[in-house]
Amino acid sequence: QVQLVESGGGLVQAGGSLRLSCAASGLTFSSYAMGWFRQAPGKEREFVAVISWTGAATYYEDSVQGRFTISRDNAKNTVYLQMNSLEPEDTAVYYCAADLSRSKLRIEQDATYWGQGTQVTVSS
Repeated sequence: QVQLVESGGGLVQAGGSLRLSCAASGLTFSSYAMGWFRQAPGKEREFVAVISWTGAATYYEDSVQGRFTISRDNAKNTVYLQMNSLEPEDTAVYYCAADLSRSKLRIEQDATYWGQGTQVTVSS
């Protein structure tokens, strides 16, 4: 049974930082591309970032480029999202996702496996 468990969300002031983690189990983690998505109240889910299975390739949504960094530790079966210079517009539930296809995550904005999400709230 595949499980993706996010942690690290919380309440932070604008300009602050948070680091999200997503621990994976039940799959060959090093074979999967990993992504982060978010969904704000009343809005559709949107792509945030993706990382290849080796970690060599990353891609970001324009609004987070330069502020967020996705990384992974295949020895720990964990993917991270370092979020700096947070803005109120970043407030959302953040989900990690896994798929064998990086393109599916980035372009189709879909995935085979999803976590349950972690709330990030940025106050102004």
